[in-house]
Amino acid sequence: MSLNIPNAPNASLFKQGYNNYDSEDGAVLRNIEACRAISSTVQTSLGPYGRNKIIINHLQKMILTSDAATILRELDVVHPAAKLLVMASQQQDSEMGDSTNFVIVLAGELLRKAEDLLRMGLKASDIVIGYEKAQKFALDALEELSVDKVEDIRDQDELSKAISTVVASKQSGNEDLLANLVAEAVLAVLPKNPANFNVDNIRVVKILGGSLDQSRVVRGMVFPKEPDGAVKKARKAKVGVYTCPIDSSQTETKGTVLLHNAKEMVDFTKGEESQLETTIKELYDSGLRVVIVGERVGDLAMHYLNRFGILCIRILSKFELRRVCRVVGATPLARLGAPMPDEMGSIDVVETLEIGGDRVTVFRQESEVTRTATLVLRGATQNHLDDVERAVDDGVNVVKAITRDPRLVPGAGATETQLVERVTALGEKTSGLSQYAIKKYAEAFEVIPRTLAESGGLDATEVLSRLYAAHHKSDDWDTGVDIDNDDGTGVLDAREEGILDLLAPKHWAIKLATEAARTVLSVDQIIVAKQAGGPKPPGPNPGWDED
Repeated sequence: MSLNIPNAPNASLFKQGYNNYDSEDGAVLRNIEACRAISSTVQTSLGPYGRNKIIINHLQKMILTSDAATILRELDVVHPAAKLLVMASQQQDSEMGDSTNFVIVLAGELLRKAEDLLRMGLKASDIVIGYEKAQKFALDALEELSVDKVEDIRDQDELSKAISTVVASKQSGNEDLLANLVAEAVLAVLPKNPANFNVDNIRVVKILGGSLDQSRVVRGMVFPKEPDGAVKKARKAKVGVYTCPIDSSQTETKGTVLLHNAKEMVDFTKGEESQLETTIKELYDSGLRVVIVGERVGDLAMHYLNRFGILCIRILSKFELRRVCRVVGATPLARLGAPMPDEMGSIDVVETLEIGGDRVTVFRQESEVTRTATLVLRGATQNHLDDVERAVDDGVNVVKAITRDPRLVPGAGATETQLVERVTALGEKTSGLSQYAIKKYAEAFEVIPRTLAESGGLDATEVLSRLYAAHHKSDDWDTGVDIDNDDGTGVLDAREEGILDLLAPKHWAIKLATEAARTVLSVDQIIVAKQAGGPKPPGPNPGWDED
């Protein structure tokens, strides 16, 4: 018996409910459209005068930021092609911690230019080949554009020079203050070999009130709470870290005790008390004067800790507990008892300070290089403090990039304008259809200076024509966009003004943006399976805002 094959293509190939989007239906153009939508969302947030976005996430939490990585993390992007762009941006964030917006904006612009070429009749494969050639050339050209480098990473002024441009793109106007704070914190924890610098060693504590000028660096860890007992200070003390509760042990099974008189009742609790007292005395005799607990502390145990003059603080976050172990050099113990000498840590100063009406506990090592430094940030609103924290985070990540590659290139769109010139020249010399793709690839870099000019309220066309004139007539390719428009021309010398970007994040951003654009262009079909059955997830509570 012959098989009955239906007329519809793929009719019996997939289960019912599959959706199939083919290149004949314009799948490539639809993918480009989705990527452009996500690119235009974050494009207006590029640069020092970039606009903020208010995002209310699925938990109804409000986030106000211009940081592309945060915006994309909080948005639930569903479209598979747009997800590719988001993944490229996340990769940039984990690798370099900076230029996440640059990746999305450049990839979106590359796809916009590719759309023009597709409508002209070029095949996607021709565009992909052209983009590949242009990317290789652009990365080689970028290596030649280095104008400066961080000579000595242990010099605070040198370090601030590299950090300030990155911080300025998030917190324009406060860049000098924040760059100095970050540089001070980094130098406090920088190991002998800078390549071993760990970003996690710089912590941020946000305390509402005051102004940003009152922020400072503390060499050690700061916890926004007081110690739990009556003892609030300790110096040159041994430290024990416990992940178990400090309390009288509970029995596993329920038992019934029959008490005949008051004396039996008093004796019944005495045994428990004396056992707990013996345990705390053991801690005291072993030399411990500071106890850090990751669980609960019973009232009776707290009474004995106070009596023996032991400072006790509860830290419920296991990550913070791990960090404090690193600071004091202790081993976390899962049993209650006197620690061995090698399991104990030591701390120079534990003290309780008052910062803006909030009591905080500071763990401070007074040696030359401390294991952890904490930035105590002050500000008027929680949203502002969160945004400053993101700027600090970018600044710290830049230091990690400096330890790999200290070279700097001109900022303010000067590097991108020069790449437009150089890659266009390559397109003029290339034969075949790929020359169109190379020229369009060069034009895509124009989006950075154009966006900077537009967000600064300048006439983008006029500023770009001045930029091209400056770059074309001489070897002086340091000319960038002057967003403050000090002299009325809209352009400035980026090197003279000290607007310098790190070469490594730019290198990675160009690479990842081109890879993402080429991947999207290579997709010619999307097959979407039917969603699995099962109960629908609960929707938002309709009466969530009612008292």
